[in-house]
Amino acid sequence: MADESTKKQNRWRRSLIEWGVLISIVLFLYLTGLHTQVIGTLQRGLLATGLIKPDIPEQIDGAASANLDFYFKDEEGTVRSLKNFEGDVIFMNIWATWCPPCIAEMPSINSLYEDLKYEDGISFVMVSVDEDFSEAQNFMKSRGFDLPIYHYRTKVPGTYQSREIPTTYVISPDSKIVLEKRGYAKYNTDEFKGFLIDLAR
Repeated sequence: MADESTKKQNRWRRSLIEWGVLISIVLFLYLTGLHTQVIGTLQRGLLATGLIKPDIPEQIDGAASANLDFYFKDEEGTVRSLKNFEGDVIFMNIWATWCPPCIAEMPSINSLYEDLKYEDGISFVMVSVDEDFSEAQNFMKSRGFDLPIYHYRTKVPGTYQSREIPTTYVISPDSKIVLEKRGYAKYNTDEFKGFLIDLAR
């Protein structure tokens, strides 16, 4: 009986220690900000399965008009708007460095950009909603990403108001929103590349 009681106490102590270690790890990750990277990495693994992809529309007739009065600053501090890209296919992604799903999908977006950056008529507009734009710049630099990033300057127009980030929009050359994807996705697929290239022609 005494042995059984001792075993229970030992199991209880071991359980407390295990929970204590787990809670300590979670607290450490949150206090250091590393939880974003860890969660993002786990979500990237899910993206690698190819299960989460944007739904490519079968037809784009009747798509809503895009609001081109969306202003932001480039890395040199120059104010730009979507009007600067009018006539192009615009791949616009609204993201932040503190957003794990944004981090998860960024490698696929960067890969898409590397494949298409020399294609005529396709522009990438990565709009960071970080309060401190230098955090977005440092993130891109540390990952070796070459994506053109911008810092939101004015309140996001109603057309693009989403409670979820990342949110991605594809705007056609005639300024129609032909795709809106809330949440993260894998974009560097042949199907999606073909969709953008066909739109640009």
